[in-house]
Amino acid sequence: MNASDALALDFCGLSMSCPVVLAAGTAGYGVELNDAFDLAKVGAVVTKSITRAPREGNSPPRIIDSRAGMLNAIGLANVGIDAFLSEQRSTRSAVQCRLFGSVAGHATQEYIDVASAMDGDPHIDAIELNVSCPNTSDGLQFGECPVALTALLREVRPVVTRKPLIVKLSPNATDIVNMAAAAIASGADALTVANTFTAMAIDVNTRAFRLSNKRGGYSGTAIHPIIVRMVHDIYANVARDARKPIIGLGGVSRWEDAAEFILAGATLVGMGTALFIDPRSPLAVVDGLARWTRAQGCSHIAELIGAVHA
Repeated sequence: MNASDALALDFCGLSMSCPVVLAAGTAGYGVELNDAFDLAKVGAVVTKSITRAPREGNSPPRIIDSRAGMLNAIGLANVGIDAFLSEQRSTRSAVQCRLFGSVAGHATQEYIDVASAMDGDPHIDAIELNVSCPNTSDGLQFGECPVALTALLREVRPVVTRKPLIVKLSPNATDIVNMAAAAIASGADALTVANTFTAMAIDVNTRAFRLSNKRGGYSGTAIHPIIVRMVHDIYANVARDARKPIIGLGGVSRWEDAAEFILAGATLVGMGTALFIDPRSPLAVVDGLARWTRAQGCSHIAELIGAVHA
């Protein structure tokens, strides 16, 4: 059995060549990283989050490094749903892996409009809801309040009828297991665990905030052990019995990080911050997972999902 056979698996009815996914906001609209490597080597690319209308995002500086990761406050900069779908018609054939569309918005109707448009587009394989956006009606993030998330999914789920619906959870929620349960009860087909942590950085010499937005999302190697715990808690308490797959996302830079997520209960593994350091790093992770699967005496990597020993 070759490496590709060992890593192939099913995700919400989609055949995947391997479990490695390029995370939203780190791989452009899908085709960009083809300049670094053949995207057929990974399982899927998640587009940057798309809103109904184009957005310029926050003023620079809006991305800065940290000793163990990075902070970003991009502000959902994107071309808008119409331009995005138009571009996919000419570029999708160059992306030889699954393409997941990321949906964002600041009002329920915006989520409905963008998700509905993606659901009807043949170039999109699955839809991921980025619920870490503040609702303009109350200022609360959809992904930090189970009542708000339930209300959002009650409206979005009916318009997504052709594609798997993935909910990308926020790690800033008081109880992320409760949020996962709310998402699944409201119709989520899968979960991404998780988005970035709210953080801040200050220049001690100028006494100025280092990000123009003052605060941003923290990602990178430092958050990995925290997300491993979240993936395991959600898998053990909610997702396993509900048979809902998880995309583990947070601080993956080596194959061992990806393997840890899989043992904790993730079906797929996202990579994001690592792409800014080495855009070809997913290739090493894919190769390492194939070797690890064989070393564990398994024919398929799916045998290792949630297989951590008590």
